[in-house]
Amino acid sequence: MREKFLKRTMITVLSAMLFLTGCNTGGDTAKEPAENQEPVSLENVPERFATGEGAKIKVIRKIGGDDHTAQFLAGAKEEGESLGFTVDIFTANGDTAKFHDAIAQAMQQDYDGVILSHGDDAATADDVSKLRDKGIEVVAFDSVSELTEIEGVTLTSQDDEALAVQALDQLIKDTNGKANIAYLWVDGFPPMVRRNNVYQEVLSANPGIKELERFGVAAADTSVQTQNAVAAMLNKYKKGELDAIFATWDAFAIGAARAIKEAGRNEIKIYGIDVSNADLQLIQEEGSPWVSTSAVDPKLIGAVNMRILAKKLAGEETPPTYDLEASLITQDLVQSSQEPVNMANLANIIPGWGQSEAFNEEWMDVLRDHYK
Repeated sequence: MREKFLKRTMITVLSAMLFLTGCNTGGDTAKEPAENQEPVSLENVPERFATGEGAKIKVIRKIGGDDHTAQFLAGAKEEGESLGFTVDIFTANGDTAKFHDAIAQAMQQDYDGVILSHGDDAATADDVSKLRDKGIEVVAFDSVSELTEIEGVTLTSQDDEALAVQALDQLIKDTNGKANIAYLWVDGFPPMVRRNNVYQEVLSANPGIKELERFGVAAADTSVQTQNAVAAMLNKYKKGELDAIFATWDAFAIGAARAIKEAGRNEIKIYGIDVSNADLQLIQEEGSPWVSTSAVDPKLIGAVNMRILAKKLAGEETPPTYDLEASLITQDLVQSSQEPVNMANLANIIPGWGQSEAFNEEWMDVLRDHYK
């Protein structure tokens, strides 16, 4: 009995295998070998992308460890992959040596294009020159102005002047032009230099705004160091002696908000620059001292930089510089929302937030449809 059962089982298995083999090799369902297939053809796209080969991109950011960085990188990666590109991302977390080492590696790893962020030293210009000498296309965000002198490079930035003007105008409006303030700022970064230029002009034009203290450091623990520094400031000034804080980076504002909350000094108001999910959570807390922030969607920044790079790879004309438009986000507006506000739904209260057709082309939509 057992032998007959085993024999019948073997016959059944062999029959099934032969049936499946026949289905895979015979009749109209047979497939040609892969080497005989023609490359996928894409209509109405630049010749560079017509074969479906895409491109290999590296995104390298010097600063890191914050939500703004994460969203910038996510925006660049998502936009690139939607176009069929292979996108690798790297953040040096403020380490200059790691930043330049990553660029050097990109030169040797057959990348078609590189997006840099926050290259703030002369060595960045040297690195970009070498990338261009190898035929690698480059877009740089918030980096040294010398990059505009290198042929084929586009330098992008937030409209830093507008960011500073919006934040300071709100401070002046809320205080009727009379306030003792602390200034949270760090030198050495191109966007910070531009924001500081506006700040100095505003102080000159508004003698009622007086700077009592300043602090700033760019590090992996910027928020923590800022929190400690602001806590020390609060011990120096009684209620009524310090009215507001102007924070030129959201990492500063986060640290300041924590220090103020712990000290129970919510009468001191924070006017910031930049925005993230963590920022919005703090702004909409009841009694939060953070009353406004001026910002550009960091995810959109990454996406627009990738579009510019795609146009370069396609051989299309791109400008040497481009500024992304800023928006003012106030606490009153955020707290008026019927639902918790985050980066995903901020557009519900800020018209046009996170949306831009800048450098978007019809052929990019063709690629997105193809790789969807």
